[in-house]
Amino acid sequence: MCGIVGYIGEKQAAPLLLEGLEKLEYRGYDSAGIAVEDNSGNIEIMRAKGRLSCLAEKTRCGKALEGCCGIGHTRWATHGEPSECNAHPHFNDGQTIAAVHNGIIENYTELKKKLLKRGYSFYSETDTEVATKLVDYYYEKHGDPVKAIANFTLRVKGSYALAVLFKDYPKQIFAVRKDSPMIIGVTKKEALLASDVPAILKYTKNVYFVENSEIICLEAGKAVFYNLDKEELEKTPVKINWNAESAEKGGYEHFMLKEMHEQPKVVKDTVSYYTDGEKINLNRSGLTGRTIKKIKNITIVACGSAYHAGVVAQYVIEKLARIPVRVELASEFRYREPVADKNCLVIAISQSGETADTLAAVREAKKLGMKTLAIVNVVGSSLARVADGVMYTYAGPEIAVATTKAYSAQLIAEYLLALKFAKVRGTVSAEKYSALLSELNALSGKIESILNNKAEIQRFAAEAANKKTMFFIGRGVDYAACIEGSLKLKEISYIHSEAYAAGELKHGTISLIEDGTLVLGVLMQQELLEKTLSNLVETKSRGAYVAALTYEGMNKAKEIADVQLVVPQTYDVFAASLAVIPLQLFAYYLSVLKGNDVDKPRNLAKSVTVE
Repeated sequence: MCGIVGYIGEKQAAPLLLEGLEKLEYRGYDSAGIAVEDNSGNIEIMRAKGRLSCLAEKTRCGKALEGCCGIGHTRWATHGEPSECNAHPHFNDGQTIAAVHNGIIENYTELKKKLLKRGYSFYSETDTEVATKLVDYYYEKHGDPVKAIANFTLRVKGSYALAVLFKDYPKQIFAVRKDSPMIIGVTKKEALLASDVPAILKYTKNVYFVENSEIICLEAGKAVFYNLDKEELEKTPVKINWNAESAEKGGYEHFMLKEMHEQPKVVKDTVSYYTDGEKINLNRSGLTGRTIKKIKNITIVACGSAYHAGVVAQYVIEKLARIPVRVELASEFRYREPVADKNCLVIAISQSGETADTLAAVREAKKLGMKTLAIVNVVGSSLARVADGVMYTYAGPEIAVATTKAYSAQLIAEYLLALKFAKVRGTVSAEKYSALLSELNALSGKIESILNNKAEIQRFAAEAANKKTMFFIGRGVDYAACIEGSLKLKEISYIHSEAYAAGELKHGTISLIEDGTLVLGVLMQQELLEKTLSNLVETKSRGAYVAALTYEGMNKAKEIADVQLVVPQTYDVFAASLAVIPLQLFAYYLSVLKGNDVDKPRNLAKSVTVE
């Protein structure tokens, strides 16, 4: 959540800080600010509530602040309401130290009381002001920025990515992180700091991923890394294969629309990376045939859409590989005191690789001796480094808050895992394996055909724009697609929606169906078709306006539904990959009709780096 940037070099810093923060808007925020060391050596701070455009207007697009060294921040309120006063950066009392911070300082109340006793005053409600003044306290004590930050880390509980300017150390930026992402980029004459890759991709593709409790000193063209004992560390940069253009809209009205249209390529790229003819190679993820044979059960941990992808995986892996799979919300996994099982593979799914709850679940699993595998989109992310093995999805940077292409890539990774497990365990015939792999390669073309024929989806969105509530129902993998479709609608349209396993409607929820209630049924599991159709009939008889998402030529659904949305045929186990596309488009078009900010929905952040 939030975003931090830092720049030091030969160029005016403020415009570049604003540009970097703009690249991080997708992370979610309610205010923004920058601090720049001016040509006289003083630190000047400018802050504004609201969108980044407010800060840009206030600073004349950064031109109002001179100087070539600075830090910036977009804030998502945790301590104190959204306001200019609570926005970052924050000063110490003497205005000689300025800091920005992502994360949550859990013991900030205790620290604030101690600092008040030592004569400090506070002007904001934030934990970040406390953090800034704690750094000041230790700097006054030791006279050394690295020692001050090292002592800060020993006293603070919680998560943080902290960047600090010291007036006494001009043309330098100091930083540290714990459980909140931070990357460093260095060119010949510049050094950059950010929460995420898109902010610095324009300047360099080689980035350093900062580990917990590492302290960094940035100078123009140079980055020095220290441990808490002030010993220098050797680090190797990681090359990011994304390009700057992939983080731009490319002529589309919204990032979300662009990213939906990138799904055919994303699916194709992810399949291609892990396959060679009829062979699926997962050795780079640490899953050799010998390793797979030892695994007796699987637990999947994830949050949000990644959790929904995990629900699909449960159905698909169990059906093809005949191995027990349990799907858990990462935020709940460690609180139920999971039973250790050395033969259990824990699969953690995350787009960013920085989701706090998912990272905590993986650390708990490793502590209990379980083998862990990350399915993640960002190379070198925290989750990729913590897990025993990693399976990257090749989605490229995803900017829109509501995930589309990353979710589709996660599904493909899961299908590849299911097929590999089935092959090794001998639970599918050679003919079936070959047919499924061939269909996996065909999915990208089928997704593209849906994206190219969306007129009926647009009409349906127009009809539903004034609805106040909606229900999605399905069975099996269809139900898994429903929970993702419902989330998409909630995230960007703000319409109340619920997804139910169709058989559960009669256990209470059907009491909510009345004249005009919108019900969408996903009917792509052939063996469950008749049952789900009967559930749709039950809702229609109570006045529901019924839509059916089906395969082409499914006439039985057409006879019942008021609206029919169709997709090409595929195997039942792969149905979610095709079903989700109309559901994404429906949510998108409905949201646009309501005039919402599709890429930056209210109250949401892209990377949830707090628990």
